[in-house]
Amino acid sequence: MTASDGRLVGDLAKAIDESDFAWSLVLVGEDQRDKLAALTGDLLGKPSSNGDGKQITSGYAYWGIGPTIAWAHACADPFYLVMKQSLDSFTRRWGRVRGRVGEGFHHVSFGVGTGHKDRLILEHLLEHNQDLLYLPVDMSSEMLRLGTREATHRVGPRGHRVVPVQLDFSITDNLAELRDLVHRLVGDEPVLYSLLGNTLANFDHDDELLANLTALARPQDRFLLEVATTEALSDDLARDAVEEYSRSRAYREFVTSALLHNTDLTITVDAVQFRGSVEGDRALKVKVVYQNQTGDDILMMLPDRTRVAFPDRDTIRLYLTRKYARRALDGIVRAAGMRKVTGTHSDFAVPRSAQGFGMDLLLLAPGDPVPAPRPDDDVARVIWEN
Repeated sequence: MTASDGRLVGDLAKAIDESDFAWSLVLVGEDQRDKLAALTGDLLGKPSSNGDGKQITSGYAYWGIGPTIAWAHACADPFYLVMKQSLDSFTRRWGRVRGRVGEGFHHVSFGVGTGHKDRLILEHLLEHNQDLLYLPVDMSSEMLRLGTREATHRVGPRGHRVVPVQLDFSITDNLAELRDLVHRLVGDEPVLYSLLGNTLANFDHDDELLANLTALARPQDRFLLEVATTEALSDDLARDAVEEYSRSRAYREFVTSALLHNTDLTITVDAVQFRGSVEGDRALKVKVVYQNQTGDDILMMLPDRTRVAFPDRDTIRLYLTRKYARRALDGIVRAAGMRKVTGTHSDFAVPRSAQGFGMDLLLLAPGDPVPAPRPDDDVARVIWEN
């Protein structure tokens, strides 16, 4: 960097800090044309009656101003129980773990959301590090604008110390670039990474995503993970999980918002269906789909203006979420190469039949990854089982 470059950066930082205008500087890490092409490709999937063909993957559910506004409305809906209880109980749960974070931390937040939780984290971290650097990371620039403004409102990080990053953090190559950026900005100073709001549960390969995100953490760093949990796994509880989401009209409007803004379909929230299942011994899974219930095959225009068939009874998967079995959490954490420093749990106030649902907040540190089984171990296992 030349001397003139340094003066420019300094002048820009001063202008942002001294202005009353709500400036937002965003580092855009991806070509938005590529994102639009990927969304179009996902909507070209094969016909399926159960949501295994056409789909809108996690980040695209929030991509654009329409879905961002719909998400904000859903979060304010008291009938969207998972989000309401998550927000209501976070202050208490964060208060129980924050003492184990340490001092001098910067903050990198994956999926900034509404920003309310990040604000509580920033308030604590700023008590011990006035030079804190805050990097919220999201695929949606509009979500970054919404969440970052709430997270920094009246908290006090100087404007030039807030660096929103537009990036799809589910892509491994993107994380490599993000790691280099963070390390150049903070040097050897510790970073608190966070993935809150049960965001992990929205991805098909959630175990792989967690491993990739936690791999960013150095020995001095920490990782804050929040997930929705269940004490038990059963088909009845899967139906209870479906009921939690299906009762909120605002949530239905949110999950269909990306479809409304990226196709020419006439959307009716009554065509949104919720499919619950048990995912092995690790989670309850809820798949949200939009089904053609018109009785006719129809044509659907995609973002590139092509028209494709949307046959009768065909579906588009809109969203995926989970409630993780609490007894499976330790294994999930170890498989990602991490260890639990501390954690806290809050139960939901839910109908009697669904007791055991809640939210867990885990503070993690790098640990030893689970070693792959050796061939001799497999042989020994077979001999023992025989």
